[in-house]
Amino acid sequence: MTLEAPVPGALFRLGTALEGDRDTVVVESGGALRRLSDLLPDIPGDATLVELIGSGWETLLDRIAEALAGGAAAPLPDAADVRWRAPVVHPNKLICIGANYKDHIREMGLSLSSLPAYPYSFIVPPATTLVGTGEQVAVPRMAKRIDWEAEVAVIIGCRARDVAPDEAHGCIAAFAVLNDLSARDWSGPNAPSVGIDWVMTKAYDGFKPMAPFLTPARFVGAPDRLRVRSWVNGQPKQDGTTADMVFDFASIVAHLSRIMTLEPGDVIATGTPAGVGHGRKPPEYLVAGDHVAVEVELLGRVETTLVEDLAVVGAAQEISAPGGARR
Repeated sequence: MTLEAPVPGALFRLGTALEGDRDTVVVESGGALRRLSDLLPDIPGDATLVELIGSGWETLLDRIAEALAGGAAAPLPDAADVRWRAPVVHPNKLICIGANYKDHIREMGLSLSSLPAYPYSFIVPPATTLVGTGEQVAVPRMAKRIDWEAEVAVIIGCRARDVAPDEAHGCIAAFAVLNDLSARDWSGPNAPSVGIDWVMTKAYDGFKPMAPFLTPARFVGAPDRLRVRSWVNGQPKQDGTTADMVFDFASIVAHLSRIMTLEPGDVIATGTPAGVGHGRKPPEYLVAGDHVAVEVELLGRVETTLVEDLAVVGAAQEISAPGGARR
């Protein structure tokens, strides 16, 4: 796929490319890609962003800036052909925040008169839900109401436990873009009597596509005023701003750190603005063949195509064999 345009204001960003069968950390600057190990030869070629974030992140960023200024390392010649992974591969935790934009709360038929005292959160498995931009995501065979959610993701930069809100920004290493795909079949009036089943709603393979790059927090001067947008098959769906969040990034990090130890590389998806399919009248849902794009100002863009679940396709082919019998 075509490399996304450079982001104004970001001196560089970092991502994870798949070269053959190996993950490689790359640096994007001005639209050019360079292997981190080419820029900084003392960095092992098999180092991961999760490892790098946890071992002197700010010093690493200073060194990258110095190397780029010195003209070190030639760019990759085939940047348009890169296959992307999620920028952080296999973080320890992927935590999602729900109902965190006022306009989204309203569109879902909920009242702003009794906002929660704490961020509403749940956890999904990062190893199987996180995928890179350009990847195909299968529509689960058991779900019919697949929705899109454009979100800003926070990447944790240090071990954080019981952090005060005024110190929480210092725990954020970077920001990224995430599409929190959701199966709405078990929410609203269809939810079990005990409440929403978040695993059946959010935890399917590939349901958390991420844009290629992490933008270091030092380059994001006003994270509380980022424009967040999405499109389905080229048609605009969401157009909001992080200024509408109920809980800002620091409040979310501080709250979660009171419950669990946050670790370097952990990903926190921070909620979505209005314009999701489930909140429309009539509701709109994704089907196989649909293309979804999510973009956040200064951070980048993730694109995903929905496809049929191969197990469903295979079963249908068996049933449609000559004579109507299974082969």
